[in-house]
Amino acid sequence: MVRGGRLTVGVEEEYLVVDPVSRAVRPDGPRIAERAADVLGGRVGSEFTRFQVETRTDPHDRVGELGEQIDELRTTVAHAAAEQGLRVVSSGSPVLGEVTPPPVTDGSRYTASSDHFRALDDEQSVCACHVHVGLADRAQALRVSNHLRPWLPALVALAANSPYWAGRDTGYASWRAMTWARWPAAGAPPYFRSPGHYDDLVGRLRETGAIMDSGGVYWDVRPSHHVPTLEVRVADAATTTEEAQLCTALVRALTDTALDAIAAGEPDPTPGQEVLRAACWRAARDGLTGHVTDPRTERLVPVQSLVADLVSHTRTAAERYDDHHFIEQAWQRLREHGGGADRQRSVHRRHRRLADVVDHLTITTQTRFKATQGSRYSA
Repeated sequence: MVRGGRLTVGVEEEYLVVDPVSRAVRPDGPRIAERAADVLGGRVGSEFTRFQVETRTDPHDRVGELGEQIDELRTTVAHAAAEQGLRVVSSGSPVLGEVTPPPVTDGSRYTASSDHFRALDDEQSVCACHVHVGLADRAQALRVSNHLRPWLPALVALAANSPYWAGRDTGYASWRAMTWARWPAAGAPPYFRSPGHYDDLVGRLRETGAIMDSGGVYWDVRPSHHVPTLEVRVADAATTTEEAQLCTALVRALTDTALDAIAAGEPDPTPGQEVLRAACWRAARDGLTGHVTDPRTERLVPVQSLVADLVSHTRTAAERYDDHHFIEQAWQRLREHGGGADRQRSVHRRHRRLADVVDHLTITTQTRFKATQGSRYSA
């Protein structure tokens, strides 16, 4: 993308396959992906565990059109699952089922990962929403990565949607974030001085065995190793299409805001790595209901204040893409109805049945929430 044009965005989403009777996860992801591929082609595929299905949108320059394609992908995968007597849910973690160790999808890379990382792979039945932003080159992508780092805790909290793990409440809003935090090259990315610095660090990680190859860099923000994008991997799989759109719109607005700052000669922000790690941990624990360390000031603030700062910080860029009204309305609905983790717990509190949570996720995965429809999050 040439500066002055419109940044394109694309989304990868991962879903879990569940049994409609037991509500436990089922290892039929590859079979459902194969069936859905009859319609979607290369936009659907398998993931690391057989519990999962992954979809990939095309690049879009309008978030509304992106949302329409996400709806199409979700509906097609859900229909493929229904044809086999199963369901799919968009959640960051499996609510019910025997998931450790997971059934691993066939493939040499997946087998090599299990051999290399051992029990670290046991909790990889987790699902994310990865946002790709098209950028001109890797040098530009790494500068933008530096500018995004202070806002990662806000994005973690905003997208937290994995409170339950295999039959128990973890006490976290994003347990997925915690499962990834144990990996040797994951979490908030380092500050990068140059592409050479990035290459040197990745090379050293390979030498030590911390990663198998460049695709094994699991930082929350990274230059994609196979397409010309910056990939933001911080978000849990979003319950609704609207929430996936909100995350995407904010990531693009953050990227555009960073490009303005870089063009103006502003220095890249340099929050301390340990402060940033601690802030992301707190955001994963409490989601939208608690407090978090603001990496810019190192002070504890209400997490909703930090997200509000994020919305304000990106407003000019959001206006440039005509996304500002959508962002403000979607953020208002989250404040009123709670984030994904809050709503999962709200459903559970009614009758203390985790099966109800899975049913809620099954419905809302295909529900497009709109302001004119009132609250459908409680479905």
